[in-house]
Amino acid sequence: MEQITEVAFQIILYAGNGKSSAMEAIQEAKEANFEEADRLIVEAGEELGKAHKYQTKLLQQEASGETSPVNVMLIHSQDHLMTSMTVRDLAVEIIEIYRTRQ
Repeated sequence: MEQITEVAFQIILYAGNGKSSAMEAIQEAKEANFEEADRLIVEAGEELGKAHKYQTKLLQQEASGETSPVNVMLIHSQDHLMTSMTVRDLAVEIIEIYRTRQ
């Protein structure tokens, strides 16, 4: 159980970092700082990629027959990751809207 909680915290950490970078990217685009917005989107993707690696590790363990206890922290981490990935995807679209208005 302790290992699952640690993995959940790592997912939350990296997903939160990715979401923050995506939100910052939107603010930069709003100010027409598109180079910085693009850099932050890349950063968001990198952070979300780290979170996804932890998630994939859990999925691979499950697929190989190693079941893990499910706790609220793990459920929260999965929700946080999926929400953060959606924020990043929407940030890309919002940045493009700002970019085409220039």
